[in-house]
Amino acid sequence: MTKSNLEIKQALYKQCEVSVSNRFDTIQKHIAQIQESLTSETKSTAGDKHETGRAMLQLEREKAGQQLAEINKTKEVLSKVDVKTTSKKVRLGTVVFTSQVNYFIAVSLGELKVDDVVFFAISPGTPIGKLLLGKEIGDDVYFRGQAFRILNII
Repeated sequence: MTKSNLEIKQALYKQCEVSVSNRFDTIQKHIAQIQESLTSETKSTAGDKHETGRAMLQLEREKAGQQLAEINKTKEVLSKVDVKTTSKKVRLGTVVFTSQVNYFIAVSLGELKVDDVVFFAISPGTPIGKLLLGKEIGDDVYFRGQAFRILNII
């Protein structure tokens, strides 16, 4: 059984939502582990070694904080995606079928599948995303030396 256009968009959106949520949870757990390590580490007689360990944990916490900020931005963009509307032009939230590859214009998450059909979830800010924005069915797009045609937009 093949899915309707709306079901395809909803399935892609749900996959993005789950992936972003999982990444968010993973980063949150990592930050909690770092925090626990920082608070449970006791001062040892080897003072320099202790301070080096704490500094490394602080750096790791900072890096995880940056990842958390990035995933929060991704969640914000994803929340703006409206899967119930359609458009004649490529924009945030559209699914683009081309002669080469199918795209879901939302957030950059890579390959997704719906009914064994492969789609690539991409951000409108990616190079290919920028090229696709505003295009219509029948338009040709040239990217990295390859030409492809937009066959359908949902």
